[in-house]
Amino acid sequence: MRLVTFKKPHRLGTHIGALREDGAVLDLAAADPALAGGHMPSFIAGGAAALQHAKDAVARAPVAEGAVLCAPIPRPPKNVFCVGKNYHEHAKEFAGSGFDASSKEVVPEAPVVFSKPATAIIPTGEAIPAHLDTSNSTDYEGELAVVIGHGGRGIKAAEALRHVFGYTIVNDVTARTLQHRHRQWVIGKGIDGFCPMGPAILTADEVPDPKALRVITHVNGEKRQDASVADLIFDIPTLIEAISAGITLEPGDVIATGTPVGVGIGFTPPKFLKKGDVVRVEVPGIGVLENPVG
Repeated sequence: MRLVTFKKPHRLGTHIGALREDGAVLDLAAADPALAGGHMPSFIAGGAAALQHAKDAVARAPVAEGAVLCAPIPRPPKNVFCVGKNYHEHAKEFAGSGFDASSKEVVPEAPVVFSKPATAIIPTGEAIPAHLDTSNSTDYEGELAVVIGHGGRGIKAAEALRHVFGYTIVNDVTARTLQHRHRQWVIGKGIDGFCPMGPAILTADEVPDPKALRVITHVNGEKRQDASVADLIFDIPTLIEAISAGITLEPGDVIATGTPVGVGIGFTPPKFLKKGDVVRVEVPGIGVLENPVG
């Protein structure tokens, strides 16, 4: 099941829906009042019972006419956790680009974790505000993201996938010059609107092996990235174990797992995004996250 957060025309608030294969949004609360509220982290915290309510509601839920998709989790409990240099070929690409001021090591010894604030999150279809990057060095990074279900601290890798509610897509948009200038990456990656997310959360029961997923990114129709999640340096259980060692993960927390080779700084000269470009990130099974550049 692909779960979404959406808005209704001329109505306040958000709602939880299911995204059909034809793109229609099903209004789950209209079929089951127990699903009213529209706050995805609260729904996720409801665990197996809430998920079963949603599954039962799908068959009788009406189409939400005129639904406008939001990011599936517009405001997670904490900043979005992100992981840098987590594909071997991208780590080499970044090291050779001249933009990596944080370390001389090519392949990190432990996960490189940073965060993006909730104000960076935008939904599919909304313009990436590249005009806020005064350095004119805006780049794309298509990524698979993990949505935490049952939270906890000190989660072991062997148990980690039991704590995953589902998977979505994130574009870790980055102002490369600011990333280099500030050494730490929050300013270069945390600009308002620099975290497109969506279109949906594919529930974990439909992903028996996340390593089988692929991340594919196109810019203006040109394929730039295409990699298997199996190529991660630090896999999803390892990331969950590393982050949760001292930080309590909560239902609805999001972990973006890193981007593969093919970002703009990997080209000579770099191919930075400009107004009018369109970035399309696809993970088959989850859907397509597509945003114009403004």
